[in-house]
Amino acid sequence: MATFLYKLGRLAFRRRHLVALFWVALLAVAGIGAAGAPAAGSTSFSIPGTEAQKAFDLLEQRFPGSSADGATARVVFKAPAGEKMTDPDNRAAVQQTVKELSGGPEVASVADPYQAKSVSRDGTTAYASVAYESSGMELADSTREDLRAAAADARDTGLTVEVGGDALTAAPETGATEVIGIAVAAVVLIITFGSLLAAGLPLLTALIGVGTGVATITALASTLELGSTTSTLAMMIGLAVGIDYALFIVSRYRAELAEGRDREEAVGRAVGTAGSAVVFAGLTVVIALVGLSVVNIPMLTKMGVAAAGTVAVAVLIALTMVPALLGYVGRRVKPAGEKSRLLGGGRAARKAASGAERPNAGTRWARFVVRRPVTVLLLGVVGLGAAAIPTSALELGLPDDGSQPTSTTQRRAYDLLSEGFGPGFNGPLTVVVDAEASDDPEGAVAAVTGDIKGLDDIAAVAPAKYNRAGDTAIVTVVPSSEPSSTATENLVHGIRGTGPDLKSSTGAEVLVTGSTAMNIDVSQKLDDALVPYLTLVVGLAFLLLIVVFRSILVPLKAALGFLLSVLAALGAVVAVFQWGWLSGLMGVEQTGPVMSMMPIFMVGVVFGLAMDYEVFLVTRMREAHVHGEEPTEAVVTGFKHGARVVTAAAVIMMAVFAGFIGSSESMVKMIGFGLATAVLFDAFVVRMAIVPAVLALLGKRAWWLPGWLDRALPDVDIEGEGLRAGADGGGEGPDADDDRELVRT
Repeated sequence: MATFLYKLGRLAFRRRHLVALFWVALLAVAGIGAAGAPAAGSTSFSIPGTEAQKAFDLLEQRFPGSSADGATARVVFKAPAGEKMTDPDNRAAVQQTVKELSGGPEVASVADPYQAKSVSRDGTTAYASVAYESSGMELADSTREDLRAAAADARDTGLTVEVGGDALTAAPETGATEVIGIAVAAVVLIITFGSLLAAGLPLLTALIGVGTGVATITALASTLELGSTTSTLAMMIGLAVGIDYALFIVSRYRAELAEGRDREEAVGRAVGTAGSAVVFAGLTVVIALVGLSVVNIPMLTKMGVAAAGTVAVAVLIALTMVPALLGYVGRRVKPAGEKSRLLGGGRAARKAASGAERPNAGTRWARFVVRRPVTVLLLGVVGLGAAAIPTSALELGLPDDGSQPTSTTQRRAYDLLSEGFGPGFNGPLTVVVDAEASDDPEGAVAAVTGDIKGLDDIAAVAPAKYNRAGDTAIVTVVPSSEPSSTATENLVHGIRGTGPDLKSSTGAEVLVTGSTAMNIDVSQKLDDALVPYLTLVVGLAFLLLIVVFRSILVPLKAALGFLLSVLAALGAVVAVFQWGWLSGLMGVEQTGPVMSMMPIFMVGVVFGLAMDYEVFLVTRMREAHVHGEEPTEAVVTGFKHGARVVTAAAVIMMAVFAGFIGSSESMVKMIGFGLATAVLFDAFVVRMAIVPAVLALLGKRAWWLPGWLDRALPDVDIEGEGLRAGADGGGEGPDADDDRELVRT
């Protein structure tokens, strides 16, 4: 591996014009494709294998043309104090609004509240249901404006009017904090390298990689039904790892220059050693992201694969574009320890020349840890354990209008409906009765309706609506409790529990769907998939790390440390987004359940990123140990060369992820915060404290590997031993090794 990457780095350095032209051309092609591609359509949220999805598919088949996947809106009217919605003036205002909405080009139907009997019992609240032919993300901006204008006209008559539903869904906005995150990354790079030019290389290559990846996603968005969240998450992860991977290559390049090698040789060795770590770190991230497909939720699979593609581009950029750019900048990138005057490089150089330079912070910290490993280990584990405590109160759910900020019209409409019709009205259950195999469809539907009315937590059961063939019926059930409550979940299970008896007696099948039932099924599906997902991803990565480190205990320690950091990060997410701690600082206007897919998504992404730092830091220790140092000395050497760079990489990644906390999309905001927190815990507590403490306690046992397994594993030479052997043989390099091997053969 090291020899191949060494040659690749030198080739990219020599053929820099061709390499740069290739990436710029690829970016241009992707950009042109994105500019000419149609806008992304509906991001169909299907959950294969669930009862809610089966019922939805049946509705599409038995009730054709019903626009079941189209956007909906509820225009909610509330009469002024002392008045009723049935008063003539208020009635006229509502009917005028219905007439105004009916003329829209994308409107499928509008239900008059007085004909549909959607007026509350006390007469103070009414609502008009609007169905559209297109999904919420496909609606034209003019259609949304017409909806807002109709509501505004009704308000002018003195009514309180709010609009709920997904018709007002808009693409998320990330806000200025994303730019701030990149700016923080730039500052950290300048401090790390002491040079504007050296700092600019990782930023430039990361932007090229992310630009290529996101443009490709945008170009394919309509064809593959990729939503805006997919490109946002790909940008978030791709930008973070792109900067980090380039940072490691450039840092190793400067270290090789400091050892007196010429620039082409330094590039080759940097790519051969640090590049090997980049390849394996990238592989762990890709495995974790692609592994999300085992959950069998298409939206989550697409998000994972798209982000994995962007990570793969980041790896390729680091291995080829970074060496090419280093060829362009020449001597303007200084060796390690020789900083520019920008950060007092002259003084640092004089200290180095006089031999007065003291050990760096990484060396001092590593020496402290190896002297007190038990204390550091206990403090780290106890601290992360305390941060993980809120995870025990984790509540999962999918967002609805009730999770919107109170300043939005969607949330105000949600509250008006709850006040006028009851809390369960915002999450009605759609019970589908498939009586095609029944001899008496109407009798079967009547039996279902009777059984449902006998259950607890029922507010209302609407009369059944039949399809044209008369073999399928829809029964709308309104719970007494709010959609996210345990009582509503129990009601869904109760209705489904009546199905087997009914099918045996009448031949009809009962299915429950609707947004509330879908949320329940999604949460259950994610819960069921978590253990297989962890087994697959952690198992594959564990095998990969055994090959990298040629050790059993080091990969095991890495996996256990990851579990600590991800549980602590989930605890922080619960504390902020569910309990409301520091919610004002984080811009969280409304607390509520954590997104159902958040835990499994965080597990995947955080595991991949955690292994990044494990590979980058511990390979330096492994390299020192392979070259003859004692285990404790190897830990100190690893920190001497890697701590500064890993710290900078972690701060950069945290800054990039934290930049997405300003997004208007609750899922993006939550993931940005969760990932930034996870990197904080994993990089600075697990990898910087717990890892060296454990390695110090294990000593030589940390690098133990059974002989039979050592012989069976491929030698990937991530430490660059083949490169060093070439140098020890007279500086002939890896090509000379190949020639000697041919002679021996």
